[in-house]
Amino acid sequence: MANITFKNNPVTLLGNEVRVGDAAPDFSVLRNDLSPATLSDYQGQVKIISVVPSIDTGVCDAQTRRFNEEASNLDNVKILTISVDLPFAQGRWCAAAGIKNVETLSDHRDLSFGKNYGVAIEELRLLARAVFVVDSSDTVVYAEYVSEATNHPDYEAAVNAAKAAK
Repeated sequence: MANITFKNNPVTLLGNEVRVGDAAPDFSVLRNDLSPATLSDYQGQVKIISVVPSIDTGVCDAQTRRFNEEASNLDNVKILTISVDLPFAQGRWCAAAGIKNVETLSDHRDLSFGKNYGVAIEELRLLARAVFVVDSSDTVVYAEYVSEATNHPDYEAAVNAAKAAK
């Protein structure tokens, strides 16, 4: 399992680490309108799954904005940002930030995504920062667990993996 810190303090991640070549685990999260969303809802599309601790913090804000900008250069790629923020807060943040190309999803209800992808932080009930790229046949083609949750992910590597995915 990845060794992750949050503000330089070690944290415990729940679930199993997802690796390149794995079948992407299913999950059940909430859209901003409280309707459920699962992996199968994005079947046939390449997906960049951007995982953030909280949309209302500086690095998470910047990460979501960066992937929103990158989306215009990516064909048939769906960008999902998942956090444990309430769906209402995610919707408000997206409206205020003018985010149109990224879909925000909430894992607050039961940490389904967090546990299935090994990013649920036990001590904080937040998600560790990570990026996964899943191809159109739902195979993981890129996985990055950011070792310090307050650092940025490797945006370029994730975008390149999405461009190369089918």
